[in-house]
Amino acid sequence: MAAIPCLPAAALLPLTSIRPTKFLLCRRRLRLRLRLLRSPLFSSASSSGIPVTCSRPEPSLEVVYNVRVERGLSLERMAELGVDRWAVWKSGGRSRLPWEWNVEQQVYVVSGEVRVVPEGAKSGERYMKFVAGDLVHYPKWFGADLLFDGPYEERYRFLAPGDD
Repeated sequence: MAAIPCLPAAALLPLTSIRPTKFLLCRRRLRLRLRLLRSPLFSSASSSGIPVTCSRPEPSLEVVYNVRVERGLSLERMAELGVDRWAVWKSGGRSRLPWEWNVEQQVYVVSGEVRVVPEGAKSGERYMKFVAGDLVHYPKWFGADLLFDGPYEERYRFLAPGDD
């Protein structure tokens, strides 16, 4: 049995116990249902035995873990933040570093790239990737594995409550 494709919420409401004031709305729902059932996507997929299902797109890991990113930071923004006065950290080559942020931290990627695999992600199949020019704000108590494929350099600072 083929699954029903995603329908707008209005199309899924029952047509029973229709009140006269809602008659036009219900007619629209019925027309929408019929149009969807006759659509090529529904008819071809369901007739071929392929289950048709819809899923909501997964939110990005940045949203899930509250990691904020500014890409392609301008020179004015860098001067405003004082990035040139932040501490420097470098990695020489291919490596993996488990890390936990016990305080909020801002990181400006100077060169290279890093893949950040959060502790909750499954075996590294989902990750965040930050490259040179990105300003990354990591939240407090965030834990992840940092994966480097080559030389990497960043400038960083730890934030006290109220800093930004």
